Amino acid sequence: MLFAQPKTLLALSLVAMTAALSGCNTYKPAPRAFNQATIQPYALDSGDRLRITVFDQPSMTNTYMVDQAGYIAFPLVGQVPARGRTLQQLSGQIAQKLQQGYLRDPDVTIDVDRYRSIFIMGEVGQPGQYSYVPGMTVQNAIAVAGGFTSRANQGTVDVTRKINGQVLTGRVNISSSIIAGDTIYVRERLF
Repeated sequence: MLFAQPKTLLALSLVAMTAALSGCNTYKPAPRAFNQATIQPYALDSGDRLRITVFDQPSMTNTYMVDQAGYIAFPLVGQVPARGRTLQQLSGQIAQKLQQGYLRDPDVTIDVDRYRSIFIMGEVGQPGQYSYVPGMTVQNAIAVAGGFTSRANQGTVDVTRKINGQVLTGRVNISSSIIAGDTIYVRERLF
């Protein structure tokens, strides 16, 4: 009967442990751009509902959704790209299009009527899709989702966020700010 050498067993167990532990460290701390996104002017994206007011034009004043392609359908001017633009940029763009043969000096203001949702997964009471509120932190979002489960890692979470068209995931503290469209994943603690 053949038995493995103690050194071989030790080497194999070290390889297995290294492989298992490397799976625990798949996410890195959030990059600088990740945190800076929370202090930048709000960038529009699919799912945002906007209240657009055109002064002295009640037929154009209404709520408009940013569609999956990142556009809003606005009267007279048609599809207007909104994804990645700030409210000021979009209002200027709509005013410029309205000036081209429709209105002499349009005054367009835009407010966010409803922000796109956030998503909370993992070790929370009720995982799912929730409404975003400006100024929300990870801890606020977890509270809305029913709080932590008894197995939750309550120190840090993984947040996935779209920044400049690129999807990034980073590990943040529960006191960190979030933005509309974020996905929060609460991991299970090891012990």
